[in-house]
Amino acid sequence: MKKELIQYSMQIAMLKQLLSRSLITADEYKAIKSKLMKDYGITSDIMA
Repeated sequence: MKKELIQYSMQIAMLKQLLSRSLITADEYKAIKSKLMKDYGITSDIMA
């Protein structure tokens, strides 16, 4: 589980970089983040 959490965290960090550089829209960010949360079994986002 720890390995998956690290992978999830790295993907979210990269996703945030794409958003901050305006390479994706806020709606795309939300959709991708939601999919990642589902894929990794993350039920809550304490960073929101």
